[in-house]
Amino acid sequence: MTAYFGERQRSGGRFVADALLDLYGDASVATSIVIRGIAGFGPRHELRSDVTLSGSEDPPIAVIAVDAAAKMRRLASDTVGLVTRGLVTLESLQPAGGPLPAGPSVKVTAYVQRGHRVSGVLAYAAVCDVLRRHGFDAATAYLGVDGTAHGRRQRAAFFGRNVEVPAMVLATGPRERAAPAIAELGAMAGLQMLTVEAVTTCKAGGTLLSPPPVVAGDGSTHQKLVVQTCAAASHDGVPVHRALVTRLRAVHVTAGVTVLRAVWGFQNGSAPPADSVFRLGRRVPVTTVAVDTPERIAASFRVADELTARHGVVTVERVPGAVSIDGGVRRGTL
Repeated sequence: MTAYFGERQRSGGRFVADALLDLYGDASVATSIVIRGIAGFGPRHELRSDVTLSGSEDPPIAVIAVDAAAKMRRLASDTVGLVTRGLVTLESLQPAGGPLPAGPSVKVTAYVQRGHRVSGVLAYAAVCDVLRRHGFDAATAYLGVDGTAHGRRQRAAFFGRNVEVPAMVLATGPRERAAPAIAELGAMAGLQMLTVEAVTTCKAGGTLLSPPPVVAGDGSTHQKLVVQTCAAASHDGVPVHRALVTRLRAVHVTAGVTVLRAVWGFQNGSAPPADSVFRLGRRVPVTTVAVDTPERIAASFRVADELTARHGVVTVERVPGAVSIDGGVRRGTL
């Protein structure tokens, strides 16, 4: 389950993110993580941009929780009740030890601790290295600013090593490459959770591989469009992620778009673009996420296709449940 909303949003006098993590901690949810975004817009299309946004304002965030389906369904109503404006989604995934989902591509997600090291290398970088060696299209590592592991809260501090705070690596690649990569990752010390789910890789390195799947439904079905680019990648002189937010905001009424900033990763076999003290943000991976109906995702993909003519990885996946919230108005079902 993922909730997208503004970081400073409150519910009942508390920050919503704090209330959600208390909820997940009390329920001993297996893993949860808070990832801070850098740009996007919500149901009212109020633009938040990394051009002007400061840390003291209201950046978008994503709060992700992972556990058994029955537990997540029990927590869904409380989660929606705490978010006053934003989007809550339920997605289907499975532990990475079993049979792989059908289809040509899969998404593998690994959860580790921010400061944990494997043979002297930070765990999230080690995970990305394994996935790159096994021929995945892209892997992106995000540092959590808060989260839980089996009910234990781990919040990042401004001054501190934040060793035990959660981090997450999201990767997509061919299904035939996944089994050996998962086997190697499963043996890695310090890995907290590893999941796999089906995904359609639509573009890689500027090459069109497949359009978004056509889904027949009654309007309750949703899809998630994910565009992985580098912060330095541009289209007509504008960073791709900023151009995506601007264009998608103008294309149609949508539940919203969120851009997440990562710290490590690779795309299409390239050397890992990574955070740097001397070039902060210039080469880090960024992820643009939009969740909407299949018809609107198809329109959004046409925009993404144009803006990723030379680089990036674009995927689409099924979202079984999604609720858009704006005040007392809720649209969709979980």
